[in-house]
Amino acid sequence: MTMLMRTAALLQTIKPTKILNISAINISTNHSLNCKSQSCTRNSPRIFSGIQPTGIIHLGNYLGAISQWKKRQDENENVILEIADLHSITLPQNPETLRQSILQMLATLLACGISPEKVLLFQQSMVSTHAELSWILGCVCTMPRLAHLPTFKEKSASLKDVPLGLYIYPILQAADILSYKATHVPVGEDQSQHIQLTQELAKMFNKRYGYCFPIPHAIVTDNVYARLKSLRDPAKKMSKSDPDPKSRISLLDKPEEVIIKIKKAVTDFTSEISYDPEHRPGVSNLLSIHSFMSSKSIDVICKEVQGLNTVSYKKLLADVIVAHLQPIQKEYYAFLSDEEYLHNILKHGAEEALAISTKTLDEVKEKLGLKYSATIKTRVASNN
Repeated sequence: MTMLMRTAALLQTIKPTKILNISAINISTNHSLNCKSQSCTRNSPRIFSGIQPTGIIHLGNYLGAISQWKKRQDENENVILEIADLHSITLPQNPETLRQSILQMLATLLACGISPEKVLLFQQSMVSTHAELSWILGCVCTMPRLAHLPTFKEKSASLKDVPLGLYIYPILQAADILSYKATHVPVGEDQSQHIQLTQELAKMFNKRYGYCFPIPHAIVTDNVYARLKSLRDPAKKMSKSDPDPKSRISLLDKPEEVIIKIKKAVTDFTSEISYDPEHRPGVSNLLSIHSFMSSKSIDVICKEVQGLNTVSYKKLLADVIVAHLQPIQKEYYAFLSDEEYLHNILKHGAEEALAISTKTLDEVKEKLGLKYSATIKTRVASNN
């Protein structure tokens, strides 16, 4: 039985609404993204974002990032997504765990509705042009500029010996973005200064060598989903680095785990349910999750649960979350069971990404004097 037949048989057991067209293995031929035409660079919006494969994908990632990517994808925007595995090795990783984490991240994105038929989706380390452009941009950047980035100070504070990669990874991040001449980058508030660095590097290169890069704009998502809070401390953002696993809900949590985590979620001493982020952050955080999971407004939910106390409401919310996550989990395990299919997606995504980023890198090299243009080659040939 061929890989195609095995995959089709496997996916017959799950709902097809979010599943890819398995026959469309030649993803680039059906791509709605016109990324291969560099002529659109100055006019057409091109959105770039990425996610590291390591760590736990929780509701904060899902609501604040992945669901927003899917929304832009479904609105036929030009979206480029990378699985940023090179960024994940700024700190030591177990090789086998990392290999599996990359496939797990891809399966998660697919299960959440991200489609390689609609967006350009690839694994960062499979596209070598990023690292080459990163070196070039590093020759434009200065060390004091990197040292001023607050994220470096935060991440290096607990380390005795700071890896060089942790210091310079914002330059690689800039190369990721500029390799595709992206015009817009969705970011959290904690990443806005990295986008400012990318903007500065693009401007410096353009000024020094001639126009090459559009200046990318940060899209700071300003909604409650982008600011989902810890279940154990609603004053903090929900985070995969929080040592308390009860602070977050993973997309792969079992029903009993969801029930326990919501039951233990910090609220307050007022029993009724109302939305007041300033004075009732815990309950308001739960209502935000409920709103997304049910596609209902917070006002409608508050009216529906009027008369329920906090204990009863938490039981209701846990059921809503479980019902939302179960189809995602079913599709996740279906995708993960066919590694050959996942590798094909990564292969085709990398081929398309390499074609686009190579054009950018060739242009950069020509401006730097590292590559001969067709005009110069013709002139040299005629002189000989």
